[in-house]
Amino acid sequence: MIKSNAFDYINVLDKAADASWLRNDAIANNLANVSTPGYKREDITFEKELTKALKHSDYHTMDAKVKHLTTDQLQARTYKDYNSLSYRLDGNNVDPETESVMLAKNQIKYEGLLNSINSEFSNLRAAMK
Repeated sequence: MIKSNAFDYINVLDKAADASWLRNDAIANNLANVSTPGYKREDITFEKELTKALKHSDYHTMDAKVKHLTTDQLQARTYKDYNSLSYRLDGNNVDPETESVMLAKNQIKYEGLLNSINSEFSNLRAAMK
Protein backbone atom coordinates (compact mmCIF):
# COMPACT_ATOMS: atom_id res chain seq x y z
CA MET A 1 0.00 0.00 0.00
CA ILE A 2 1.00 3.60 -0.49
CA LYS A 3 2.53 5.07 2.67
CA SER A 4 0.69 8.34 3.27
CA ASN A 5 -1.39 9.73 6.11
CA ALA A 6 -4.45 9.49 3.86
CA PHE A 7 -4.01 5.73 3.67
CA ASP A 8 -3.30 4.96 7.36
CA TYR A 9 -6.66 3.36 8.06
CA ILE A 10 -6.70 1.63 4.69
CA ASN A 11 -3.30 0.04 5.40
CA VAL A 12 -4.50 -1.28 8.78
CA LEU A 13 -7.79 -2.50 7.32
CA ASP A 14 -5.86 -4.20 4.51
CA LYS A 15 -3.71 -6.09 7.03
CA ALA A 16 -6.83 -7.07 9.01
CA ALA A 17 -8.52 -8.34 5.85
CA ASP A 18 -5.42 -10.37 4.98
CA ALA A 19 -5.46 -11.89 8.48
CA SER A 20 -9.14 -12.70 8.14
CA TRP A 21 -8.46 -14.41 4.81
CA LEU A 22 -5.71 -16.48 6.43
CA ARG A 23 -8.05 -17.41 9.28
CA ASN A 24 -10.61 -18.57 6.71
CA ASP A 25 -7.95 -20.85 5.21
CA ALA A 26 -6.98 -22.18 8.66
CA ILE A 27 -10.60 -22.93 9.56
CA ALA A 28 -11.14 -24.68 6.21
CA ASN A 29 -8.01 -26.72 6.88
CA ASN A 30 -9.31 -27.62 10.34
CA LEU A 31 -12.61 -28.78 8.89
CA ALA A 32 -10.80 -30.81 6.23
CA ASN A 33 -8.80 -32.58 8.96
CA VAL A 34 -11.65 -33.24 11.37
CA SER A 35 -11.13 -37.01 10.96
CA THR A 36 -7.33 -36.99 11.03
CA PRO A 37 -5.99 -38.68 14.18
CA GLY A 38 -3.71 -36.43 16.22
CA TYR A 39 -4.50 -33.30 14.20
CA LYS A 40 -4.44 -30.08 16.23
CA ARG A 41 -6.52 -27.15 15.10
CA GLU A 42 -4.86 -24.06 13.67
CA ASP A 43 -5.79 -20.44 14.18
CA ILE A 44 -4.42 -17.01 13.37
CA THR A 45 -3.20 -14.45 15.86
CA PHE A 46 -3.73 -10.93 14.60
CA GLU A 47 -6.07 -9.14 16.97
CA LYS A 48 -3.57 -9.45 19.84
CA GLU A 49 -0.84 -7.97 17.65
CA LEU A 50 -3.10 -5.05 16.69
CA THR A 51 -4.11 -4.42 20.30
CA LYS A 52 -0.47 -4.54 21.41
CA ALA A 53 0.57 -2.12 18.67
CA LEU A 54 -2.21 0.33 19.54
CA LYS A 55 -1.50 0.26 23.30
CA HIS A 56 1.93 1.82 22.88
CA SER A 57 0.26 5.22 22.72
CA ASP A 58 -2.50 5.03 25.34
CA TYR A 59 -3.20 8.75 25.61
CA HIS A 60 -3.51 9.56 21.93
CA THR A 61 -6.53 9.67 19.65
CA MET A 62 -7.22 6.69 17.42
CA ASP A 63 -6.08 8.74 14.42
CA ALA A 64 -2.71 9.38 16.10
CA LYS A 65 -2.37 5.73 17.11
CA VAL A 66 -3.06 4.49 13.60
CA LYS A 67 -0.77 7.14 12.10
CA HIS A 68 2.19 5.83 14.12
CA LEU A 69 1.58 2.17 13.29
CA THR A 70 3.79 0.47 10.79
CA THR A 71 2.32 -2.40 8.84
CA ASP A 72 5.39 -4.46 9.78
CA GLN A 73 4.03 -4.52 13.34
CA LEU A 74 0.84 -6.16 12.12
CA GLN A 75 1.74 -9.66 11.03
CA ALA A 76 -0.83 -12.43 11.15
CA ARG A 77 0.71 -15.62 12.46
CA THR A 78 -0.58 -19.16 12.32
CA TYR A 79 -0.35 -21.25 15.47
CA LYS A 80 -1.38 -24.76 16.51
CA ASP A 81 -3.88 -24.93 19.34
CA TYR A 82 -2.33 -27.62 21.54
CA ASN A 83 -3.88 -26.38 24.77
CA SER A 84 -7.53 -27.02 24.08
CA LEU A 85 -8.99 -30.34 25.02
CA SER A 86 -9.16 -33.21 22.59
CA TYR A 87 -12.61 -34.22 21.48
CA ARG A 88 -11.57 -37.75 20.63
CA LEU A 89 -9.32 -40.39 22.07
CA ASP A 90 -6.94 -40.10 19.10
CA GLY A 91 -5.88 -36.57 20.12
CA ASN A 92 -7.75 -34.60 17.47
CA ASN A 93 -9.08 -31.36 18.95
CA VAL A 94 -11.25 -30.10 16.07
CA ASP A 95 -14.94 -29.66 16.85
CA PRO A 96 -16.82 -29.32 13.52
CA GLU A 97 -19.68 -27.28 15.02
CA THR A 98 -17.31 -24.80 16.65
CA GLU A 99 -15.28 -24.49 13.46
CA SER A 100 -18.44 -23.85 11.43
CA VAL A 101 -19.46 -21.06 13.81
CA MET A 102 -15.93 -19.61 13.66
CA LEU A 103 -16.09 -19.74 9.85
CA ALA A 104 -19.40 -17.84 9.77
CA LYS A 105 -18.07 -15.27 12.26
CA ASN A 106 -14.91 -14.81 10.24
CA GLN A 107 -16.83 -14.38 6.98
CA ILE A 108 -18.95 -11.64 8.57
CA LYS A 109 -15.78 -9.96 9.86
CA TYR A 110 -14.17 -10.15 6.41
CA GLU A 111 -17.25 -8.61 4.76
CA GLY A 112 -17.18 -5.81 7.34
CA LEU A 113 -13.51 -5.14 6.66
CA LEU A 114 -14.09 -5.00 2.91
CA ASN A 115 -16.99 -2.59 3.44
CA SER A 116 -14.78 -0.42 5.63
CA ILE A 117 -12.03 -0.36 3.01
CA ASN A 118 -14.56 0.60 0.34
CA SER A 119 -15.90 3.33 2.63
CA GLU A 120 -12.40 4.74 3.17
CA PHE A 121 -11.83 4.87 -0.59
CA SER A 122 -15.20 6.57 -1.04
CA ASN A 123 -14.17 9.18 1.52
CA LEU A 124 -10.92 9.76 -0.38
CA ARG A 125 -12.80 10.11 -3.68
CA ALA A 126 -15.19 12.60 -2.08
CA ALA A 127 -12.28 14.61 -0.69
CA MET A 128 -10.63 14.78 -4.12
CA LYS A 129 -13.73 16.23 -5.78
